[in-house]
Amino acid sequence: MKLPPLRAVQYFEVVARLLSFSRAALELNVSQSAVSHQIRLLEDFLGERLLLRQGRLLSLTPQGELYFEGIAAGLGQIAQSSEQLRGGAQMQLRLAVYSSFAVKWLIPRLAGLRQQCPELDLSLEMVAEDPVLSDRIADCFITVCPNARGYSHTLIYQERLFPVCSRKLLAQASGDWPDAIWQLPLLSVQSIYKSRGEDWQRWAEAGAMGVPETVRMHHFSHMLMAVEAAAWGQGVTFVNDYMVPPDDPQLVRLPVHQLETGDAFYFTCKRGRAHEAAISRLRQWLLLETRQSLPLP
Repeated sequence: MKLPPLRAVQYFEVVARLLSFSRAALELNVSQSAVSHQIRLLEDFLGERLLLRQGRLLSLTPQGELYFEGIAAGLGQIAQSSEQLRGGAQMQLRLAVYSSFAVKWLIPRLAGLRQQCPELDLSLEMVAEDPVLSDRIADCFITVCPNARGYSHTLIYQERLFPVCSRKLLAQASGDWPDAIWQLPLLSVQSIYKSRGEDWQRWAEAGAMGVPETVRMHHFSHMLMAVEAAAWGQGVTFVNDYMVPPDDPQLVRLPVHQLETGDAFYFTCKRGRAHEAAISRLRQWLLLETRQSLPLP
């Protein structure tokens, strides 16, 4: 059995995953010319063209796609076996996660994770936007963008929104729901749909209604701030399942329809690392916990 140049295989995996020589060079901490040299060595060894270069655009040939799928898992197994023999470090794991999900859902459950997996050494990298999928950022991710090449994605939650308000504010509403909601001040969150008031517009459309022109609406950049304002009785805001549980002592879910955002949360890691002990245990724990508290449709 004649093996290809293994350094070239490693470099190809990074280039194929990122589809960029410059980003691959950064991840590998080498020059772009070194990356190009290794790719040429591998293509010469295989006698096949693996990458197509069209100006700044880079893509995989059909042969490159097949080769990438084959070698990614193999490199992951080599890394896992090596870490198992080295001992100790294989249970250290960095998880990149949205700050709101971390603060409201994950951190309150970390004690349970430590009890079930005491050997797992987990570090959290909290992010405000969709994280860049790279080993330089974290070993695994919770993200709503599941289409990265070379990564494995496990669905853990599909987001839905509920209007909530404080009990004191709820007492001020009268009449039938959902029309009664327009009597109360509304808190709009731009981080959900980016445009001011679009969350309420979409919710109204889902219920075959329109937003009255006379409605009082205040705007926030993030759901965390709007939830805090709602807890202080300043208006009605949208929350999802992990932000405010059904038995929350401060905020009440209103007896109206919910809104599906279309966002789905995934646990994501490199396909070649999906079977590593630390990643497998964290994935299993997340699936169990989310199934119990964040119902899928």
